[in-house]
Amino acid sequence: MIQLTRLNRTMIYLNPDLIKTIEEAPDTTICLINGDYYLVLEKASEVVEKIIDYRVVIQRRLEQPDGLVQERGASE
Repeated sequence: MIQLTRLNRTMIYLNPDLIKTIEEAPDTTICLINGDYYLVLEKASEVVEKIIDYRVVIQRRLEQPDGLVQERGASE
């Protein structure tokens, strides 16, 4: 999940796998694959950076020899 800030300054956690589009006009609008949308304070480039950082963390966890996913796979 990535943490973003709504226009009213409340925090929201979004699953980046559900993001369909990100637009700036001038507020950043994030549209999800289910049609929901969110207006956030972060610029589109910041949202993209957060998504990249999130995916890097996930990839590193998968590559760790003691990672949760590998433990599950080894025991099955």
